[in-house]
Amino acid sequence: MIKFFRRIRQTLLSEGNNGKYLKYAIGEIILVVIGILIALQINNWNEARKLRNQEVTYLENLKTDLELNIIEFNEYLNARTSSIESANKVLEYFEGKPLSDLNDLNFHATNVYIWHKFTLHDNTYQELLNSGNLTIISDDTIKNGLLDLNALYNKLKNEEAHFRFDTEVLLYEPAYEMIDMNNLIKNFTYQVTNGKAGENVALSRENYEAILKNMKHKNGFVMAVYEFEVMNSQLNEMKDLCNSMIELINKNIASEIAN
Repeated sequence: MIKFFRRIRQTLLSEGNNGKYLKYAIGEIILVVIGILIALQINNWNEARKLRNQEVTYLENLKTDLELNIIEFNEYLNARTSSIESANKVLEYFEGKPLSDLNDLNFHATNVYIWHKFTLHDNTYQELLNSGNLTIISDDTIKNGLLDLNALYNKLKNEEAHFRFDTEVLLYEPAYEMIDMNNLIKNFTYQVTNGKAGENVALSRENYEAILKNMKHKNGFVMAVYEFEVMNSQLNEMKDLCNSMIELINKNIASEIAN
């Protein structure tokens, strides 16, 4: 091709036709410019394609994290709802319900004593932050959703820290001082496993009658009801946000397939 154009130039020069040569030279320059522009366009398209493929991979991973979070939300919501119900049952004993079933009181009290902190599945979000690739997510609604979810998670962790303090002071301290924890755990384990573990030990009525007169301990169950309800509200808000983001991600990926 280069030899072809060179031959044309030489022919025009040898004929001394400067006008035709000038037109040819301009045309050749235009062709070269067009070729360069096309090459740049193809390169830009390839780079955009690579970036989009990377974005889709991140979106798919984010979706997996969000789905795992929803499973965790449901488990924690169920567990904390159970703890709220147990705390209210324990408060009935503080309010004068006859202490006719020590196993029942021990089960519901221990169901409140035992609680777990929630941990967010956010590996992909953390990778986006640490790598500086958060800007790859082109949908601002998804990007803002990730930031909002992280903010809600921080609020939940603050609430958990507050409840941990209340638990240690209001629930654990009185229980450690007034109840045989060995018997408490054996009895509770026996109940939750339907006799497959633990031991059906007899509980001390005297110890439980004494702790039901402890106002600090009663307030611990009051705070458990209140703070678990707050945490459940936060979990539900995070769950709704995760569901919304999964919808957005599905639409975003679907548009990629359609194109």
